[in-house]
Amino acid sequence: MNLTLGIINNIHDWLFGVMPEGMAAIVEMILIALVYLGIFSVVGLFLVLMERRVAAWFQLRIGPNRVGFQGLLQTVADALKLVSKELTGTTKADKFLYNLAPYFVIISSLMALAVFPFTKDFQAFDINIGIFFLIAISSIGVIGILLGGWASNNKFALIGAMRSGVQTISYELSIGLSLLTMVLIAGSLQLSEIVEVQKNGWLIVQGHLPAIIAFMIFMISGTAETNRAPFDMVEAESELGAGFHTEYSGMKFAYFFLAEFINMFIIAAIATTVFFGGWLSPFGLTESIPWLGVFWFLSKTLVLVFLIMWFRWTFPRLRVDQLLTLEWKYLLPINLVNMVVMAFIVWLNLTIQF
Repeated sequence: MNLTLGIINNIHDWLFGVMPEGMAAIVEMILIALVYLGIFSVVGLFLVLMERRVAAWFQLRIGPNRVGFQGLLQTVADALKLVSKELTGTTKADKFLYNLAPYFVIISSLMALAVFPFTKDFQAFDINIGIFFLIAISSIGVIGILLGGWASNNKFALIGAMRSGVQTISYELSIGLSLLTMVLIAGSLQLSEIVEVQKNGWLIVQGHLPAIIAFMIFMISGTAETNRAPFDMVEAESELGAGFHTEYSGMKFAYFFLAEFINMFIIAAIATTVFFGGWLSPFGLTESIPWLGVFWFLSKTLVLVFLIMWFRWTFPRLRVDQLLTLEWKYLLPINLVNMVVMAFIVWLNLTIQF
C-alpha cells in the first residue's frame, strides 16, 4: 500500500513539476477517470460472465465453456462482437436524442462508482454528502432510458421507457428512506465516515431489527431500481421485444447492457458500505494489511450481487399493478415506521449514554 501511495505521489509531483498547476490538475483528473473506466469495463465483463454462470447453475446446465479456459473469454468475445457490429436505427428516430441517451446511462453509473471507498485510501471522490450524491446521480440514469425510448420512435421502446419512469420514481423513495434510516444511526452522509463508524461492528448489527428491515427493503428496491427480474417490466422480452433499447444495436446497445450490470454492482456496493462495514475485515486485519480492504469490499459486494442474481432466476415477473402495489402499499409504509423506530433507538442510546 505504501508503495502504491508512493507511486501516486511521485506522479502527482512530476505532473505539477513539468506543467502549469491548472493543466496538471486536469491531466491528473483524466488519469483517474481512465483508471475508473478500466475498473468499469473489467467489473462489467466479469459480472456478465458471473450472471451466465449463476443462470446455468440454477438451470442445471453448463454455461459458457468454449472461448478461453472454462469460458472466461466469452464476454470479451461478445464485447468485441458488439463493438464491431453495424450501428442501426430507425429513419424516423430523433437522431440527437437517440445517440445521446446511452451516454446518460453510462456516465451516471461511472460517476456513482467514483465515490465508493474501496479501501481507506482508494477513493476518487470523498464527498461529505456521499449518500445524497449517490441517490441524486442514480436518478440521472433513468433520463437516458426515457430519452432512448422516446427518441427511438418505436411503440415498444416508448412503453418500456414509460414503465421505467414509473418504476424508478416509485422505488427511489424506498431506497432513499432505507438509507436515511441508516444515516440516523451512522450520524453522517459521508461514506468514509459511515465505514469508520462500523469499526466496532457492522451497522446491520448495531441497528438491531430496524437495520435488518432497512437492508431487506433496500435490496428489494435496488433490484427494482436496476430494472432486473422480477421487476424487469422495462424490458419484458415476452411483451415488448427488448423494451426501451429495442432499436439499439452495436456499441450503443452494449452501453445499456453494461450499465445494467454496473448498476447492480453499485446497489450491492452501497449495501456493503452502509450495512456491512465496507472494506473493513470481520477479523480486524485491514489496518495491518490495507490492500486486504479491496478483497473484503469486493467479496461482500459479490455476495450481494449473487443475491440479486438469485432473485432473477427464482421469481417470476410481476405485473405493473403488483409492482406499484408492493411499493406504495407495503414497502413505503413499512419504511416510514421503520425510520421512526430507528430514530427512537438512536435517541434511547444517546439518553442512556448521558
